[in-house]
Parts: sequence; structure tokens; C-alpha cells
Amino acid sequence: MKSTVVRTLYLISGILCVLLGLVGVVLPLLPTTPFLLVAAFCFSRSSERLHQALLNNQLFGQLIRDWETDGIIPLKAKILATSMMLLMVSYPLFFKTFHLGLKAMVVVTILCAMTYIWSRPSTPVLK
Repeated sequence: MKSTVVRTLYLISGILCVLLGLVGVVLPLLPTTPFLLVAAFCFSRSSERLHQALLNNQLFGQLIRDWETDGIIPLKAKILATSMMLLMVSYPLFFKTFHLGLKAMVVVTILCAMTYIWSRPSTPVLK
């Protein structure tokens, strides 16, 4: 019983993440890749068919496979992610009047995300 409930929750979470990822394709404020990576994780625990569908996707499949096998974020994806983050935070930071503490939180969050992204390998590590 518990196993079925957990699998169902993973399945629902995976579907929601795919939907958010699809919205992120057309809405620049919402990132696509993290949602698809979480969806792949959820589907790997709930639906092998949906997991394989993500892995075989023409646009995102290779990115997901690279992440799952070696924790790789390709250089092109790192540059795109960094550019999008900087673009998305530049307007509120420089052109809007927000409390300095809020601006500092945004900067720290973005720096943490960028540090994580750039700390991942871009190519497979030889073993």
C-alpha cells in the first residue's frame, strides 16, 4: 500500500515538473532544465516508460542522460544558464527600488546557483 502511494506521488510530481518545464520553454522567467531533471528522478522511481520517454527526448534527452550518468552540465548549458540568470536578475536589481536586503538575498542565491553549476564537470571525468 505504502509503495503504491509513494509511486503515485512520484508520478504526480514528475508530471507536474514536466508541465512546469514545458512552461519554462516559452516563459524565460521559469527554468526548464531543473524541472526536467527532477521529473526524470521522479519517473525513475514511478514509471520506467515515462523515464525512458524523457531520456529519449530529442531536445533534452542527452542533457538528462549526461546528468544521470556523470553529473555533467555541458559548457553550452552552463553559459546559457548563467546568461539567463544574469539577465533575469539585472532588471529588478538595477531598475527597481527594492529593499537592499532583498537585493542581497537575490545576489547570494544567484551566486550559489552559479557556483553549483560551474562546479559540475562539463565533460566525462576519465576514470
